[in-house]
Formats: sequence, structure tokens, C-alpha cells
Amino acid sequence: MTLTTLGYAFLGGLLPSLIWLYFLLKEDASHPEPKRLIVFTFIAGMAAVPLAIPFEQWSCANLNALLGCREDFNAPILISWALIEEVLKYTLAAVFILWRRAVDEAPDYVIYMITIALGFAAAENMLFLLTPLLDGQFALSLLTGNVRFLGSTLLHVIASAAIGFSLAFSTAYRPAGRTAAAAVGLILAIALHTAFNMLIINQGTSTTLAAFFLIWMVAVIFFAAFEVLKYFQYRNFPNPIR
Repeated sequence: MTLTTLGYAFLGGLLPSLIWLYFLLKEDASHPEPKRLIVFTFIAGMAAVPLAIPFEQWSCANLNALLGCREDFNAPILISWALIEEVLKYTLAAVFILWRRAVDEAPDYVIYMITIALGFAAAENMLFLLTPLLDGQFALSLLTGNVRFLGSTLLHVIASAAIGFSLAFSTAYRPAGRTAAAAVGLILAIALHTAFNMLIINQGTSTTLAAFFLIWMVAVIFFAAFEVLKYFQYRNFPNPIR
């Protein structure tokens, strides 16, 4: 493994997430978030990947032994991986980000949840790119990067956005109501994540197209919901001084 290979994997994993992050921040340019907190949130998302790996390895080994999961039917493992990743992303956001004074408007919950998801996707993409790069398959690594830019990276965005929207639309609720809303958002995130992975794992053309159609359809709905959320949040309030 050379520094050049590591550099390609680092940039190949980082750039797609930064492109999505750029478009996200442009959408909220009239009410910008503190840059340092955005960077910190992104890094926190990246840090979730090495935390997730041992849990996923443990679940794979133990679920296989307990349930006798076969390679052609590993739904329990896919559900457990989705649960681990979504819970870790939300936990890090809740512990380090969402309680801060800068998170003072409903759209902020969506922005920070998506940012932590993009950090997670960046680190995950780096790991996926290392294998073809180490084998000298640069064309395959380029294809992998493009597919993950359009698929898996966006999957993490919409999954975490589901939690963000649940928190954003429940800001007026009491703590118990907000906890319930967060739980609903987390369940939806896990369901979306699992559905995408189960469609992709079959490796058929029709199921792969169905997976991409699913996440892009949900993404369009979420982008529209984000515009609605911003409209009701900002229509009567001036741009705050941060």
C-alpha cells in the first residue's frame, strides 16, 4: 500500500461527499451555519465508521452462528448493519452536535444530520475504494466511486435526513413527543437503509435499478420537504446574527 494509493482512496471517498455538502449548504445560504461546527460534524461522521466496523463484524459472526444465515439470504445481517450505522450516526449527532446553541432553527436538524451522514459516507467510500486500487484496477475504482456518489452516499443522506426531519417537525413537542419522533425517524432510516442494501445485494440489473429509483424518489420528496420546512421557518424571521 503506497501513499499514492491512500491519496487516491482519500480523495475519491472525500470529494463526492464534499460535492453533496456544497449543494446542501447552498440550499441554506441565507441562514448559514458556523463553518467550524459543520467541519466538526463532518469529522464526527467519519469517526463513526471505525466505530461501526467491530460491531458489524460481531453481528455478522454471531448472527451467522445463531440463525445460520446463508449468503443468498442475509436479511438479519443487513438489518443489523443498517441499525448499527444509523444508531451510531444519530448518537454522535445527539451527543456532540444537536444540543448546541447554533442548532436553533428547525432546518438545522436536517442540515447537521445530513452533514454527519456525508462524513460517514466519505470514510466508508474510502474503504470501498481501497480494494480495487490496491489490485491496480483504477477503472473499477472510478466506477465504484461514481456508483457510490449516486447511490450509497445519497442513501446515507436520506436515511439521516429522515431523523433530521423527525426532529425538525417536532420542535414544538414536549420531550416525550420529541423522543417518540426521533424513534420514528430512526426506524424509517433503518428501513430505508435495509431496503436499499437488500436490493443491491441481489446484484441483478432490475433490483439495482429499483434500489436507485427508491433512494432518488425519496430524495426528491425530502428535498421538497426541506424547502417547505425552510419556508415556514424563515418567512417571518430575519436572518439571525451568528
